Amino acid sequence: MAVFNATTTTDQVIDAFKSQVKGRTFVITGAGKPSIGSQMAVALAKASPMHILIASRTASRVETVLKEITEIDSSIKTTFVQVDLTDHDSVRRAAKEIQAAAPKIDVLINSAGIMAIKEFTVDKQGIELQLSANYVGHFLLTNLIMPSLLAASPARVVNLTGSGYRITKFRFDDWNFSNGKEYERWTSYGQAKLASILFTYGLTKRLKDRGITSTACHPGYNGDTHLGDHLTYDDYGEVPDIMRRNMGMEWEWEEPRFKTFDQIPTTSLIAALDPELPAKSPAYLQNSQIHETDEHARDPEGVEKLWKLSEQLAGQKFEY
Repeated sequence: MAVFNATTTTDQVIDAFKSQVKGRTFVITGAGKPSIGSQMAVALAKASPMHILIASRTASRVETVLKEITEIDSSIKTTFVQVDLTDHDSVRRAAKEIQAAAPKIDVLINSAGIMAIKEFTVDKQGIELQLSANYVGHFLLTNLIMPSLLAASPARVVNLTGSGYRITKFRFDDWNFSNGKEYERWTSYGQAKLASILFTYGLTKRLKDRGITSTACHPGYNGDTHLGDHLTYDDYGEVPDIMRRNMGMEWEWEEPRFKTFDQIPTTSLIAALDPELPAKSPAYLQNSQIHETDEHARDPEGVEKLWKLSEQLAGQKFEY
């Protein structure tokens, strides 16, 4: 694995792994501008991929990204597929469109997400919104487009998560917070980010022998995206007490506390491109390096319980 650190830039990663981009097809969710996903898409365009497909909710926020890609290299095929990850009918329609546009997918990057929604909210299916948008929609989409990943095997799935997974264990007995009565926004966010890591382990366990591996990554913190526009420093200040209550542990903000817009995509790009990572997956990356997660994020029983629950929430079994 090439040596990178917390201050590595996007261009440094692309320069190191150009051969892993050239001629390949990338699908990125939630890449409307400005976002980590949009930064990844534009960065990949500098190394001659064959096709960049963005699956996102708002077309107007993606149009500028696709234009930037074309300005960098007009030979790159670009596709936009509209999807609302919190609406399973939308996910199923989008999955069909993605497979039609990209029969072979080398890398799927599940980047879309929301954070710390103040009021308890549910999606069209009745699932708490943060769990739905950050995880369940991605679980369903990933499995539905698996034929395209298998057609490109070896292929990989990158799940963006966050250090917030440390805030809580997965609430298997009450994942929907007693229909809002027990809702707490940071616990909900932590549960959703934890689910993405457990999914990474479950997916790799099922498909590694068929050439599909998965990596989870914590990109770091950045103020240039719209993810935390609704939050104040006081809101973030609630996290230590909540983790102490949920886990009996102290919260620590890792350094650097904030990354630049040019640094925030790097860990995710490493997860998508480093040729040494599949052999080491499932893995969790932070500050451009593999880190060991807390035990509850890799517990084998939790991995299997979440897969079964996810199938129930998605309304479909996926057996490999």
